[in-house]
Amino acid sequence: MHSERVSTALAPAQPSTIGALIERSAARYPDRLALRFGDRDWSYAALDAAATRAARHLLGLGLRRGDRVAAYGKNSDAFLLAWLGCCRAGMVHVPVNFNLTGADLAYILNQSGAAVVLADPALTPQLRAALGGQEQAAGPATSAALRVVPLRDADGSFLNAVIAGSVIAGSGAAGGSGAVGGSGAVGGSGAVGDSGAAGGSGSASGAGISGDSVTAGNSAAAVPALPDVADTDLAQLLYTSGTTSLPKGAMMTHRALVHEYLSCLTALDAAADQTMLHALPLYHSAQMHVFLMPWLAIGARNILLEAPAADAVFDAIENGGCDSFFAAPTVWVALTNHPGFATRNLDGLRRAYYGASIMPGPVLERLQQRLPGLGVYNCFGQSEIGPLATVLRPEEHADRPASAGRPVLFVQARCVDENGDDVPAGTPGEVVYRSPQLLTGYWGNPEATADAFSGGWFHSGDLAVRDGQGYYTIVDRIKDVINTGGVLVASREVEDALYTHPAVGEVAVIGVPDEKWIEAIVAIVVPRPGPDGGSAGSVTVEELIAHAKSRLSGFKVPKAVRLVDELPRNASGKLLKRVLRDEFRAG
Repeated sequence: MHSERVSTALAPAQPSTIGALIERSAARYPDRLALRFGDRDWSYAALDAAATRAARHLLGLGLRRGDRVAAYGKNSDAFLLAWLGCCRAGMVHVPVNFNLTGADLAYILNQSGAAVVLADPALTPQLRAALGGQEQAAGPATSAALRVVPLRDADGSFLNAVIAGSVIAGSGAAGGSGAVGGSGAVGGSGAVGDSGAAGGSGSASGAGISGDSVTAGNSAAAVPALPDVADTDLAQLLYTSGTTSLPKGAMMTHRALVHEYLSCLTALDAAADQTMLHALPLYHSAQMHVFLMPWLAIGARNILLEAPAADAVFDAIENGGCDSFFAAPTVWVALTNHPGFATRNLDGLRRAYYGASIMPGPVLERLQQRLPGLGVYNCFGQSEIGPLATVLRPEEHADRPASAGRPVLFVQARCVDENGDDVPAGTPGEVVYRSPQLLTGYWGNPEATADAFSGGWFHSGDLAVRDGQGYYTIVDRIKDVINTGGVLVASREVEDALYTHPAVGEVAVIGVPDEKWIEAIVAIVVPRPGPDGGSAGSVTVEELIAHAKSRLSGFKVPKAVRLVDELPRNASGKLLKRVLRDEFRAG
């Protein structure tokens, strides 16, 4: 009895939740720029106040603790506020890839049981088409239909309601702390304007900002009370990208994500005096949970772009003071091939982060030659672990350029065989994890959960080699290993060999059914563009096969090479090999 009373008394004093992180940053750095998106700057005090208003607005829509709230939009401050609002309201945020349409989109909305979709107006036509009339036009959320609410850029949008503060009577109404002024700067107490100075009147009269209440009433009695949120509560359903099967919703708690943030901060050399540039989609766990949220937790400055357009990225580095930037290798390829890479002043960039796939050697060399003081970090993991699992640090790249590094602070990893036994150092095996960062299971899929956690470890599906010093080199996804003539070949090894050809910009290697070989090795190659925008030279299929023969054993050489203009990828930069396999089999 005594221990139960003590536990109950201690719980409110031990918050390890997403909402508490932002509150702490606001207490330490109330006037510091937390986030800049377009012409809107949010101080930490303003962002913290807006997160509370967002939570109350969601509760005012008739939603309850534990309800799933889908977010279907491109990068914006509104997308971040929807996430923070869900966390404060005890709801489960469901980020959705904005490139999904039709059955793919409907599957996630239906499988998650989302009650509301907060959607960019530009995306609502494809959303409504996917829902097929299931959406609810107006009124409080009900279990009978899925309500669609504009996220931003529309009258009555979620963002307008949060900015106006009309759901918070007395303490956070328009004109109070953190409302948006006419200049586009977040005003009121502790706010930051475009110049970075504190100030502003807190008026909600800016262009495109509505002060109309979206919920009934504006009295203190109408203000929804925020629920107590435990760190064991679900914060988000992170849907896997579905590159090999239907997406699964990884159930992530506040506790798991907070642990992952600390792993990120320690492994990636984050500091409060840095300015981080965010340009990849926030619906993806890497951009949100490896970079934006950890850097907000530590009190750093954050610049958010809607997309990683080269000119916008270069502007943010040259003129916006950004010293740190994360991108998938496919984005780094585009940036280093852009004319501005050679002409813009990018010397302020001190840290370059990449993940989702291996960085081609020539691209890494171009980065380091152009910016000799640049620290390059390889971040590896998967959504189910938050997603960061291992990091290869800058000083480790020279000796192990193909390695994914070593496990981060809160991750324990092993390489095992099909029986779950450790394999010797240098021998390929499946990577398995134990970590407080891990998911608690897959939403509505107990069979997949049981399979993933068989033997008391989470099975990643990644094939890797661990060396004697604890560094992991990812060989391939287990399902991407090619069985050619009864011999297993890692597609990554063949890709690495082809990347050494100067005319190869991108390459993907797959196995396709073959009567003689079981699976035939096929390489799909995107030639590297030349200075004039055209192809770099006149590379031929025969030349690439000859190049592979000079670097690989005969049985690993592709049986066929196809030259294409681009490889299929999702918005986070992940290569979709299943699409390539389907296209190749279809002829």
